[in-house]
Amino acid sequence: MPARSYSLKEIREKGQPPGLKERRNEEHWAGRLYARSVSPYLTWLLLRMGLSPNQMTYLMILCGIGAGVVFGVGTGIASAVVGVVLVQLYLVLDCSDGEAARVTGRTSITGVFLDRLGHYFSEVSILIGLGFRAQAQAGWIFAEGGWWVTLGVAAALGAALIKAETDNVVVARAKAGLPADPEGGDRALRPTSTWLALARQAASLLKFHRIIGAIELSLLILVAAILDKVLGLPDVPDSLGWFGYAPYEEAPNGVDIVSNEAYGSTLSIGFGSPIWSVTRGLTVAVFAVAVVQTLLHFVSIVASRRLK
Repeated sequence: MPARSYSLKEIREKGQPPGLKERRNEEHWAGRLYARSVSPYLTWLLLRMGLSPNQMTYLMILCGIGAGVVFGVGTGIASAVVGVVLVQLYLVLDCSDGEAARVTGRTSITGVFLDRLGHYFSEVSILIGLGFRAQAQAGWIFAEGGWWVTLGVAAALGAALIKAETDNVVVARAKAGLPADPEGGDRALRPTSTWLALARQAASLLKFHRIIGAIELSLLILVAAILDKVLGLPDVPDSLGWFGYAPYEEAPNGVDIVSNEAYGSTLSIGFGSPIWSVTRGLTVAVFAVAVVQTLLHFVSIVASRRLK
């Protein structure tokens, strides 16, 4: 049985009902800015191909995880561009799966579960990928103690905990027999303490937490890759990532080199060349933001009326 054909007008009217773009904490700024204008075309195409809303969500998850892998195995601009493209496709698919569900009437709890899980997987993958990307600039996974991978994994754990904190508010309220959304709207989200409320408002205005989000982080990784190339940082093998080495004669003065011919890689163990780069600075920044935001988010929830 051929898939029913839906017009772009139907997809826009049923798939993007009034108020969709204004949803608080649900609609990304990029969705409002451009993704929602593009997504009906992709939704139309995928429905014509016979894909279900949940299958579109699976594609979204693959794009998010794929972006993390691409960021992790490369160190140059090309891999960063591919990663950004995958994240943009992830964003549009995140719009399309919901549009398809609404226009076909195939909304489901499974779809909501997969969508939320997809955001976990994608953001965690990209943050871990950034850690591997920063580590790859050393030329070997165990160079400099492997700390850059550790920072990426720790940042990913923080991002996952932030999402878990939000989701567990709904779980806790459901177990207590309360509706998912507390009464009072925005007031219920604010901490009861005046100082905590001011701190939350300041953090919201600065929006520093956004750098651990998939869309913003992917763009920052690309900018970091371009600046590293322009500035010539760091002074390490110029390769696709883990699978290259710098010949000994090209090593800077004062640096000891340990060569591993079996893996075709080189480990810099001295301090004669710069160990910092824009990419590594970004890795430290996302780690710091993830740690701070995890704590602030927890305090904000406990001190608000969301659990009452």
